[in-house]
Amino acid sequence: MSAAPDAPPHRGAATVVLCLGLFVLGLDLTILNVAIPDLQADLSPPMAQVQWIVDGYALVLGGTVLAAGAVTDRMGRRRAFVLGLAVCGATSVLGATATDPGHVVAARGGMGAGAALIMPATLSVITHLYPEPALRRRAIAIWAAVGSAGGLTGPVLGGWLVEHFSWRAGFWINLPVAAVAITLAFWLVPESRAPNPDRIDLIGAALSSLGLLALVWGIIEAPTRGWASPPVLAAFTGSLLLLTAFLGWQQRCRAPMLPLPLLRESRIAAGATALALMSFALFGALFVITLYLQGVLGFTPWEAGLHTLPLPGALGIGALTALPLLARRDERVAIALGLALVTVAFAVLAGTGTASGYPRLAVFQLIAGFGAGLVAAAGTESVMGAVPPDRAGLGSAINDATRQVGSSLGVAVQGSLLTTFSSSRLHALTAHGNVPAEAVRALTGNPSPTASAIAGVPAAGRLELLTAARRSFVDAMAVTATTAGAVTLAATVGAAYWLLRPPTTRKHRSGPPGPVTGRRFATAARIVREHE
Repeated sequence: MSAAPDAPPHRGAATVVLCLGLFVLGLDLTILNVAIPDLQADLSPPMAQVQWIVDGYALVLGGTVLAAGAVTDRMGRRRAFVLGLAVCGATSVLGATATDPGHVVAARGGMGAGAALIMPATLSVITHLYPEPALRRRAIAIWAAVGSAGGLTGPVLGGWLVEHFSWRAGFWINLPVAAVAITLAFWLVPESRAPNPDRIDLIGAALSSLGLLALVWGIIEAPTRGWASPPVLAAFTGSLLLLTAFLGWQQRCRAPMLPLPLLRESRIAAGATALALMSFALFGALFVITLYLQGVLGFTPWEAGLHTLPLPGALGIGALTALPLLARRDERVAIALGLALVTVAFAVLAGTGTASGYPRLAVFQLIAGFGAGLVAAAGTESVMGAVPPDRAGLGSAINDATRQVGSSLGVAVQGSLLTTFSSSRLHALTAHGNVPAEAVRALTGNPSPTASAIAGVPAAGRLELLTAARRSFVDAMAVTATTAGAVTLAATVGAAYWLLRPPTTRKHRSGPPGPVTGRRFATAARIVREHE
């Protein structure tokens, strides 16, 4: 297929550079998952702080990426890409040299802020590089596969780094990669920006970020403080008020961060929802199964990482399989089929027992990865295909925000459910045994039942405690898998309903769209009219 006459030069090499930055961005999302036992041994963070270390990156990324999309449109996409890489590199140094768990949490948050600039910039530039629809769909499918594969291969590289160096190497690895990507970006990636960029909605960014932060804080702290404790209830109430205020502000603001009329376009709404719920289920499960591989199956960090490879491998195959459907503009079929497969995979995971071993987990990864690949490629095309090229930064930000908010909530919810149910089950299993009560309390709140976690337990009760801890972990994992499967089942039903509905066209409208205010609202209304 010949290139368009106005296609930028060296776009293949530029795409490789952008995908390198995106791959590292995804890698940072999960690279510390398998390092949790070693990090706990070094810095002794409680389980709540461990979840913040894992979740802080995705939470800041998801909470700020919408505002960052407006920044990239205004300052230039290549410049934002380079700045984001520089921020990630600088804050990685803080994490690598940390002597306190709070420093690691802060570093992860800083890396998330840098990633919020990188992510919309990559997709916006790719949309600019490929004006031809067929090539653009292929490039977007590759982009989606690379981003997801980066996150899903994080445990592999993280495990190798832990075994050969330490958990700190998961931060140091960002520096040389960022330096190479920055250098190549100045040489190969063309600059682009929106012709009429909007003002940055700082109030909207603050309200949405604080609302999400309060929500995730409440979910993570609930297992230790109590789900009905005053601080947790205050966090949930504050989150509800802040997010409600955010939606109200978006309706009144002249240049809103999230133009709500866009979400009435079915392709954008359905694609973004599918991406969010798929990310909620999959990345929450990845957090859980990396603990399962080390705590229950007894793998080392490196071995645990290797045993998660079927997930990114199947995801890449699924994303490429979606291409023929996307070429026929059948992203609805790919999304519905992908969500159905992910739901089946969680049914497999929910049936895992202490004697199931690795084969059942491998089946889960293959089915879930293939289905997630279909959703990642089709959902991204559904969102970006409904937004014109000059609003690529906004479309990319919507796509990225939904994925990262889904990921952070998935880790928070599934991690908290794991902690709550495993602790409750552990107390029940050891209530009438020979395990000292103080040993059970020491393991409460730390669901990873590794041998090192109970090293201080007297030898007489160690085997009994380890057996009970592994059984309680597996029982709790069934609860998290059932929860995630229920979420994807609901999403599958919604996608099937969307699939069976006839596409809406302009002639089906009963009248003109309602009045809108503000330049971006007008733009959003125009987008809806053009693409319905």
